[in-house]
Amino acid sequence: MNYRFFAYGLPVLATAMLGLAGYHIRKMDRPMTPITPPAEPPRSPYRDRIAALGVAEPSSENISVGSALPGVVVEAFVTSEQVGKRVKKGDPLLRVDDRHLHAELEVAEAKVEIAEAQLQRLRELPRPEEIPPSEANVRNAQALAKKLEDDCLRAEATFKNGAGTASEATTKRLIYTAAQHQLDQAKAQLELLKVGAWGPDKKIAAANLAEAKAAAQRIRTEIERSCVRAPIDGNVLQVNIHVGEVVAAQPREPLYVLGNVDEIRIRVDIDENDIPRFDSAQTAVAQVRGAHDEPLSLRFCRVEPLVHGKRSLTGSNTERVDTRVLQVIYALDANEQRVFVGQLFDVFISTKPSGK
Repeated sequence: MNYRFFAYGLPVLATAMLGLAGYHIRKMDRPMTPITPPAEPPRSPYRDRIAALGVAEPSSENISVGSALPGVVVEAFVTSEQVGKRVKKGDPLLRVDDRHLHAELEVAEAKVEIAEAQLQRLRELPRPEEIPPSEANVRNAQALAKKLEDDCLRAEATFKNGAGTASEATTKRLIYTAAQHQLDQAKAQLELLKVGAWGPDKKIAAANLAEAKAAAQRIRTEIERSCVRAPIDGNVLQVNIHVGEVVAAQPREPLYVLGNVDEIRIRVDIDENDIPRFDSAQTAVAQVRGAHDEPLSLRFCRVEPLVHGKRSLTGSNTERVDTRVLQVIYALDANEQRVFVGQLFDVFISTKPSGK
């Protein structure tokens, strides 16, 4: 039986398996249905061109607004629900807690008032009511000196006539001399009083007043710094802060992102290998991702001459991240569709034909 199986059955089984294999290959060998890509790939309108990646940005570039002072946000003038709002330069955006600064300002302003009063007091010297008492002291010293002079003359005359002693005459002379000195002192004090405050004393008082005013102004400046204001005329592109949150000294992200979107510009990264072929006088177009059939013409603005490492990535598996790029700024000439800041563009820049 084994002989019959190997002699007749095995060839029949092999033939059947071979036929089944041929049938399967014929059935599976069918033409593949072409697959339509989800989006049309970008196509350059130029034969000789530079292909690059561009990112939309405001004409002012993205301005990351921070706070000069840390603290708790107590008032937000532009909230996250108002993103896109148009603001003018100097408009308030938010205010951090500044109650302690207002308290310090009250103390500083009180010190200014004290310094002003001290300076004014020195400027108004002498007080009118202080002069009559001083003049009375002078007259009193004059009368006393006159009386003591008379006593001195009488004692000297008595001593010459032999009726008095030399000691008495000398004593009267010394008392009269002391009275003259007191009279001179009273006159000097009157003149000093009439002259008023000493010049250096006025300068010291004026310096104290200036110091007090400067301290008060410094606190006013700190109060003004507690309010974050728009640095330019533009639109609020992003809000990353809310009332009650803490503004750190070094925040991880900007509180606000502002930009002037009246004119949208495209920041184009040109690969270092394409830099020698770049010519700013050549035309350029941009194609929005997802709308490659609607190219937008570009107007050259400027070149940023610093070549640096590539930062804008497309996510392609073949993209090099160690290359260096030259950034060129273009403006959209005719923006027939709405373009958002940060949108990616495929940019094509025409070049001179190779070999010429």
